[in-house]
Amino acid sequence: MNNPSITLITLGCIFLVALLTDEIGRRTFLPRVTLLLLFGFIVGPSVFNLLPPMSGPWYTTVADTALVMVGFLLGGELTLRNLKVQGRRVVWISLTVVIMTLVVEAAGLGLFGTGFEVALLLAAIATATDPLAVSDVVHQTGTGGPFAKTLLGVVAIDDVWGLLGFSLMLTVAGLDSGVQFGPGPLLGALREIGGAVMLGAVIGVPAAYLTGRVRPGEPTLMEALGIVFVTGGLAIWLQLSFLLATMVVGAVVANLARHHTRAFRAIEGIELPFMILFFVFTGASLSFNSLAGIGWVTLLYGVLRVGGRFAGGWLGSRLCGAEPSFRRWMGLALLPQAGVALGMALVASQRWPDVGRVILPVVITSTVFFEVVGPVLTRIALLRSAPPPGRETGGRAPTISVHKGYPDPGPGDSMGATWPSSGGADR
Repeated sequence: MNNPSITLITLGCIFLVALLTDEIGRRTFLPRVTLLLLFGFIVGPSVFNLLPPMSGPWYTTVADTALVMVGFLLGGELTLRNLKVQGRRVVWISLTVVIMTLVVEAAGLGLFGTGFEVALLLAAIATATDPLAVSDVVHQTGTGGPFAKTLLGVVAIDDVWGLLGFSLMLTVAGLDSGVQFGPGPLLGALREIGGAVMLGAVIGVPAAYLTGRVRPGEPTLMEALGIVFVTGGLAIWLQLSFLLATMVVGAVVANLARHHTRAFRAIEGIELPFMILFFVFTGASLSFNSLAGIGWVTLLYGVLRVGGRFAGGWLGSRLCGAEPSFRRWMGLALLPQAGVALGMALVASQRWPDVGRVILPVVITSTVFFEVVGPVLTRIALLRSAPPPGRETGGRAPTISVHKGYPDPGPGDSMGATWPSSGGADR
């Protein structure tokens, strides 16, 4: 068969299997993220090697496309109305989780003799989460209320704090090792973050006022895709955080576009296929060699990360006066980890090749574990923290209307980074 036919058959089979994983996810404790990752691993090179060769080059494009959409839709949750209700919790919990993860990881690894640079860099990498997996699990379960909304807010911004912490650790580790990087890494992080915010504002402000005019009150699909893709492409070209840039655009549009009735919901209907492909290709990229890791350092890193997330979630929830369910379950819900952590590990290994030989296997192995097991634990946390029926105070979680039959969001939920519940309550 020629390449176009193989491509179409491959895509068709992946989407059909995704329907099956959705059904299994509703009937078991496994979220579809984990099921799609496992499916990708089985059909990938490590097991049956069923994917065509061209699927490898697809991965980067698919991943970037999915992430810019998720970034935009998560940013849309950061409205002034939502922040007045959840903002204090989001800031306290996100900062506390990042700081506690840094402290617990660095202290624990240092005490067990991993070396100063390795301890600092692994501690910074441990702060990264996977907003794509977390947001999917939130909306697959259909849980609403303050816990789910706060969790989405936390995963939307905690990688910003993590990136700053990683840059600071790069500077400290460089000074200790005699490599005089000076303030370069920290300034680089500030440029990446500040530039992304500026780019998002420059594009978001005119977009808020100019879109939604062709079809009054509702931006068209072409408007939505054009703005999101231009923002993501420019951010990647300028070497800025494209996730943060698209989040800023989403937040600016959601707050300033008063004439929108359903701001950019047109984009939600096409996000789902890219997310499915992203998770399947991520699973296919895993290998048995990467799963081997380097033994005790990997185990220690994983245990300390779990401890740091739990401690940060408990302390942050207590400081902001959140309900007891937040203290018990927020740390568990923040365990998924993916691409940002791998990116940090690659940067560190480029600057210190000797350190990279330790860091890369640890991060690859732990990322596989947290990406497969993390969504399961996030789902457990969401279901255990959800208030009883009829007691939800924060409203239901917004849903993406992939099909016209799905209900529209309630007031104030104009921008939901979500997948729909496919009938009935997902477990």
